[in-house]
Parts: sequence; C-alpha cells; structure tokens
Amino acid sequence: MPSLKDLRVRIRSVRSTQKITSAMKVVAASRLRRAVEQVEAARPYAERMESVLGSLAGRMSGLPGAPALLVGTGKDETHLLIVATSDRRKGRDGLRRDYGQLIRDSLTDVGRRQLSFDEARDIAERVLVLHREGGFDVCTIIYNRFRSVMTQIVTVHQLIPFASAIPDRTEPEPEVGVRAGAVYEFEPSEEEILAELLPKNLAVQIYAALIENAASEQGARMTAMDNATRNAGDMIDRLTLNYNRTRQAAITKELIEIISGAEAL
Repeated sequence: MPSLKDLRVRIRSVRSTQKITSAMKVVAASRLRRAVEQVEAARPYAERMESVLGSLAGRMSGLPGAPALLVGTGKDETHLLIVATSDRRKGRDGLRRDYGQLIRDSLTDVGRRQLSFDEARDIAERVLVLHREGGFDVCTIIYNRFRSVMTQIVTVHQLIPFASAIPDRTEPEPEVGVRAGAVYEFEPSEEEILAELLPKNLAVQIYAALIENAASEQGARMTAMDNATRNAGDMIDRLTLNYNRTRQAAITKELIEIISGAEAL
C-alpha cells in the first residue's frame, strides 16, 4: 500500500500533467479555429475548379491534343503517392521504416506557422517536374478530410491524370458544349484552357488537401487533450479518495494505540 507521501507526490504530478493537457487543448482549439476558417474559404473554390475542369475534360478526353495532365501516360505502372501527415512526423517515420527505399522526398515544417498557398505551389511544381521527366504514371494525394472535431475522414484523391478525365455518359457530345440548355463556345480553345488551368488546379488541390489535413490534426489533438484532461481529473479524484482513506486509517490506528496504551497504565 502506498504511503501518504507517495500519494501526495502522485496527486501533485497528475495535477501538473492536467495543467499541461488543458493548456494544449486551448492552443489546439485556437489553431483549429484558424484552420477551419481556411478550410471553409478554400473548399468551395477547389470543388468548383474541379467541376469546371471536369466539364472541359469530358469533352477533351480521348481527343488528339489533350494535355498530358489530363490523359496521363496511358500506363498504370508507377504511382506517386503524396502522403500528408501531422507535423509530429509519425506518418513519415512509419513509411520510412516500411518503404524507405521507395520514398523520393520528404518535406517537413510545411505550414509550421500558417499554411500558405506558396508552399502548396512549390510542392505542385516538384510534382510537375517529375511528371515531365516521366517519373510516374499516376499521382495520388492521401490526407485526412476534416468533418468535425471528432471526425476526420481518410481521403484518397487522384491528381494526375485528372480524376474527371473519363466522362460518365453513354453517348458522345456535340462539338460545342451543351449544359442545361445553354451552348458554350470557348475562347481560347479547350486545349489552351486546360493546359493553363490543370497545373494551377494541381496546386489548388494540394493546398486544399493540406489545409484539410491541418484542420483534422488540430481537431484530433484538441479531442485527445480534452480526453487526457478528463482522465487526469478522474485519476486525481481516485487518488484523493485513496489518500483520504489511507489518512483516516492512519489516524484511527494512532487513536487505537493511544487508547490501548492509556488503558494499560
């Protein structure tokens, strides 16, 4: 049975830990609020951009002159996976342990203060250079999509070739696009628009994935610190109860000894 001193030391230690986890919860909540604001601002733009490109891509798929980012290499042999993990680098260390020889590059401290679009654009440029060199056939990004503080969804999103390159239709479309009764003519041509927008879309989708992942990380961290704080409180209650019982038992024992001694005299 632990002594009263041991119990007091343990209670002080757990209280100190509880203060730390409570402070970390507040910090995570503050960062989560900023991250969610970024997600809410970027998500509609990224989704709309893919929708516009999907409309153009559906017309260009399989036609001569289609950009390489749209149609790909025609093979499905070499895959480039962009894995977005937390800044604790747990994911990187795990992948390096199991697939170290297959890792081409690793970027750390991305968005250390606040994620910027320039960082995503730099990553996109690395991917484009590798694609032009014929380094891969398919590029996919894996990240956590933020749904709520309690829920993050592991998401696999194909970037190259463009995921909407294969249209979902049963009959060919006319030469001029028809959408909901409206007829669209493109100036410049669809080829030029796609050649310009597909590289930009790559950076936009990477940026959107990174901020979704950042918000998911802060949400998970906030939840973990909240649970840790609650668990520390429960442990303090149990230790305090045990301390009081042990102290009362010691006092009772001393009283019995005093009374027994007095009676013996």
